[in-house]
Order: sequence, then structure tokens, then C-alpha cells
Amino acid sequence: MNEFLLFTVNQIGQSQAPAGSGLAGLMPLVLMFVIFYFLLIRPQKKRQQAHAEMINRLKKGDEIVTAGGVVGSIFALTDSELVVEVADRVKIRVLRNQVQMYKAAEEAAEKEE
Repeated sequence: MNEFLLFTVNQIGQSQAPAGSGLAGLMPLVLMFVIFYFLLIRPQKKRQQAHAEMINRLKKGDEIVTAGGVVGSIFALTDSELVVEVADRVKIRVLRNQVQMYKAAEEAAEKEE
């Protein structure tokens, strides 16, 4: 029994890693990064770009929905804020980046007719 244990310990001590294992060990990490890039990072960047373009297209008269669910039409705008009319003579200030959806003034006029 002791001889078997000595033989096993001796075999474990003699085994060495192959010479190219350093590069092969990095391959799973590289593969995981590539997968994360295409599944998470790239789609998020596209969404951010689309949102930034939407915010830049806003103009007076557009109907919007904010992140908080407030629906109204743009009465006035500045670089960072919007004045939104939510009812007759009821206006609130909203940050531009809180706009989630909008309908252009032309589309809103066509819907009402």
C-alpha cells in the first residue's frame, strides 16, 4: 500500500504542463470577451446612439413621453431642458435625456385629423 502511494506521489510530481499552455489558457478569456462584446456591449452602444439622435431631433410641438411616464407636447426647449405642456396652461420642465419616446409634430397633426 505504501509503495502505491509513493508511486502516485512520484507521478504527480513528475507531470509538467505542456509548453504552449500559456497561450491556450488565454483563449477562453478572449472568446468570452468577444461573446460579451457582440451580445452586450455593441447593442447597448447602438441604443445609446439612437437615443442621442432622437434627443437632438426634438423640436417645438413634438409630443413626448418621459421616463417617468409624463405625456405632453414640447412648448420650449434649451440645450439641457424642455418645457413640456401637459395640459392647458400647465407646463413642466423636464431634462432632455429623460425623453423616452416622441412623435414629430407633423405626425401628431396627421393623427388628430
